[in-house]
Amino acid sequence: MGSLRAFGMLILFLCFVGTLPASAHEIRPSIVTVNFGPNGHFEIKVKANVEVLLAGISPDHSDTENSPEAQLYDDLRALSPVDLEQKFRAFGPRWLAGINVSFDDARSELQLDRVEVPLKGDLSLPRATTLYVTGRTPSGTPNFRWRYDMAFGSSVLRIKQAGDKKMVAFWLKDGKQSDPIPVTGASERGVFEVVQQYMVLGFTHILPLGLDHILFVLGLYLLSAHIRPLLIQVTSFTVAHSVTLGLGLYGVVTVSPSIVEPLIAASILFVAVENFVTDRLTPWRPYLVFGFGLIHGLGFAGVLHEIGLERDDFVNGLIAFNVGVELGQLAVIAIAFLATGLWFRDQPWYRNRIVRPASVVIGLAGAYWLVERLM
Repeated sequence: MGSLRAFGMLILFLCFVGTLPASAHEIRPSIVTVNFGPNGHFEIKVKANVEVLLAGISPDHSDTENSPEAQLYDDLRALSPVDLEQKFRAFGPRWLAGINVSFDDARSELQLDRVEVPLKGDLSLPRATTLYVTGRTPSGTPNFRWRYDMAFGSSVLRIKQAGDKKMVAFWLKDGKQSDPIPVTGASERGVFEVVQQYMVLGFTHILPLGLDHILFVLGLYLLSAHIRPLLIQVTSFTVAHSVTLGLGLYGVVTVSPSIVEPLIAASILFVAVENFVTDRLTPWRPYLVFGFGLIHGLGFAGVLHEIGLERDDFVNGLIAFNVGVELGQLAVIAIAFLATGLWFRDQPWYRNRIVRPASVVIGLAGAYWLVERLM
């Protein structure tokens, strides 16, 4: 009876993990960069997944494969740059109507200028198209506001003000309008707002968006039912990824994603294989986990680079993001413990019926990603 219950809990647990979105089809926020020129003109550069916009995939989905429009998205993803640009220009008026740029609450007229579509590349990865929107700034020193239609998903607003090299950034969700931002002069965010935004970003980058990171943490958890091996591994991993997250964000260490992503997949495969063959913390495992943590930290740094963390926010944003990542990892471990360890860790069949089957699933996912990312 106990083994049947354990098997059922394992199936529920793996189903939960399996429903989390894979990073290859992850829907990320649009990156919006606004520049005000000295001659009364402004340019807005929007880096977005236009296939998601054209397919009409709801922001309720964090992964394209979970949407009813998944096939349409895949068809659009296979188009050449020329064909995709043509389709988006036809969609352009609808897209512009969903953008509200205002100065002192007076809506500005926008024009879609250039559309830069990258080559198709790997069809399993999202393609980021750059859209250039232009308009005129009213005379005087008006306040600028941005709002992106909630049907288009979240946006990260970055503004460089006229005569000022400083870039400020704001994370906007669910169609939220930005606060008024002076076209000239300083625009500051409070420390609490910065900390809150980047902590949430760090947490969601693990749970639910970071399936590869989730599986690695589960691999650490599954090695042993005792707290000491888990504590040693998690500490090694945390210290390591914190180091490279900071170094990567400051530009001290830069490694291509084409190297980082396969290594992350290899780390998942390694811990799964070792979990299958041993139930003890080997002398070398903490050092290998530390090394893998260095690689995962570079992956975390890539997220903050995409958003464009402002130099003045580096310390607060970096610490908050890292705390969010840690909370996400602890949440994964807590869910796994409640699903398996709390009930079954003292059972003699725990390893054969929980740890090994789960490690096989994790190892197969790591092996698949390793081959996919190398190719």
